[in-house]
Formats: sequence, structure tokens, C-alpha cells
Amino acid sequence: MLRIILVDDHEVVRLGIKALLARHPQFQVVAEAATAQEAIQKALEHKPDVIVMDIRLPGKSGIEATQEITQKLPATKVIMLTSYAEDDLLFDAIMAGASGYVLKQIDSAELVRALEMVGRGESLLDPAVTRKVFDRVRQAARQTEGMAFASLTERELLILALIAEGKTNKEIAKDVFLGEKTIRNYVSSILSKLNLSNRAEAAAYAVRHHITGHLPT
Repeated sequence: MLRIILVDDHEVVRLGIKALLARHPQFQVVAEAATAQEAIQKALEHKPDVIVMDIRLPGKSGIEATQEITQKLPATKVIMLTSYAEDDLLFDAIMAGASGYVLKQIDSAELVRALEMVGRGESLLDPAVTRKVFDRVRQAARQTEGMAFASLTERELLILALIAEGKTNKEIAKDVFLGEKTIRNYVSSILSKLNLSNRAEAAAYAVRHHITGHLPT
């Protein structure tokens, strides 16, 4: 049986969820809370399996409560139940340790499934916000890759790309219409800026950070 605490500042919402869960013998609502501080106190008192947490609460937010609860009770899982599919709230909730994020528009069967999944230790995102997660992850990955080459000039970036293709200094010099000695100087500068030891490391670094997607057009 999953022991659950319901946290929402609207009593009618808590009563509705409680009535729904009462129809399912695998769930037991052990406490309710209307504020973040009350949620933290009830969580420490009852040590529930799952907390259904509203994000927007008076005073301290549900996200802040989630962070404190998951730090003090790592075995307790939190599902954020909210009316808002806002990017910042979503990622703040995930960073705070929430195991699930669902919108209040979901039907009763989906809420039951969400509780069961999180109770088993799985993570869950409402389909309406899943795309936002992957978009943000991809954006963060692109930003990280871009920072990987931030110290290089456009010319150095181009020369690093040619190194990644396995070209020699002589071949690179011919491609970019520069002297071989100048290319050697560029290579030394690239290795120094990226804190790498040799051309092989430079080539691996360039491939790992998808250099082709960062070359000037």
C-alpha cells in the first residue's frame, strides 16, 4: 500500500483527490497540508511513500518544500500537480528532486497510474511537458558544445575541424592558403587554449563536441 500526503492550498482539490484515491485500496492518504511548511512537517511526521504537491502555495512554494523534503527524506517521492506547464517551473521542480510533474487537467485514471509509477521508483512527466524537457535538454547540450569552442577564433575553429578530418599541417596550409609554419602556430594555440596535449586529443575533442555544427557559414 502506498502512503500518500496531499498538499494543496485549495481544500476542494484535496477532497477531490482524496475521494478518488479512496476508491483504490492500494492507496492510503495519511495526511493533508495547505502550505509548504505544513507539508514539510507532515512529511517528517508520517514519512509517506508519495507526496502529491501543488507548485503554487502561499508563502514558500511547493518547489522549495519538495527540495527540503527530498533532502531529508530521500525515500519519499514527490509528484508535482499543477495547472501550469511553464518551462521554469518544470525545471525548477526537477532540480528540486520531484519524481513526477503532471497537470491538473489529467483524468483520474492517469493520476492513479502516475502515483503507481512514482511509487515503483519510476519518473513521470505529463505528455504536455515532455517535449519541453527534451527541447531544453537539447538546447543545453548545444550551449555546452558551443562553450567548448568559445575560446577559439573562427580561423582556429576551422583549422581544428581540419585536424579532426585527419589532415596534416601541410594539407591544412594548402586548404586555407597559409604557410605551414603559420599552421603550426595555430595548432599550438589551439592545443594551449583547449588544454590538450596533441593532435589526436584535439581531433577527439572536436568530434566529441560536434564541431561541424559550430563552424561559421
